[in-house]
Amino acid sequence: MRIILVRHAESLGNVDELAYCRIPDHALPLTARGEQQAVDIGPRIRALLGTGPIAVYVSPYLRTRQTLQLMEIDDLADRIVAEPRLREQDWGNLQDPVEQEVQKRQRHEFGHFFYRLAHGESGADVDDRVASYLAELELRMLRQSSHPTTVLVVSHGLAMRLLCRRLFSWSIELFESLSNPNHCEFRVLERDEQGVWSIDRPFTQWRQSPDGSTQKTSVR
Repeated sequence: MRIILVRHAESLGNVDELAYCRIPDHALPLTARGEQQAVDIGPRIRALLGTGPIAVYVSPYLRTRQTLQLMEIDDLADRIVAEPRLREQDWGNLQDPVEQEVQKRQRHEFGHFFYRLAHGESGADVDDRVASYLAELELRMLRQSSHPTTVLVVSHGLAMRLLCRRLFSWSIELFESLSNPNHCEFRVLERDEQGVWSIDRPFTQWRQSPDGSTQKTSVR
């Protein structure tokens, strides 16, 4: 089994934080630069996927769906599923810029995993839903012989880090020390015949984990 995780390309919200005040998070489009990023990464992702068939699971947000479309790999897909559990962390509805700055500061001081946004989710909430997605995916693959063994997931930076945290049993302190991948950056997760999961490369860390733990790159 192989899972290829891809972060969406640059969106309007990445270059204009005030966009969150007038456009719902789920409806923020890619920028022109983001569109080109998605086009450019397409051949690299296609090379990883081979001849297919693959199963595609994509966050239902506009920026992730646009990224997937511009990668032009639909012809390899046995199925394309919009999966809400892969969405971005929920910050609430249209955001007030002053309140959001306060929220960001408090979240950084409290810890990104446990801090619950006033009108949205905590990192722990996202962790729970990506864990639910992973468990269901493995069950589907066991019960459905037709389900492809290669899976492409187009999602968000936080969801990618938390999915790997769950899969590799990384500590919460370590998760909070990891940086988001860049736009259209990807990770390749593989499970061998002995049931051992591995990741092709670690995430960048902006600090050493306070508990001294490191990113395990394989786990049974």
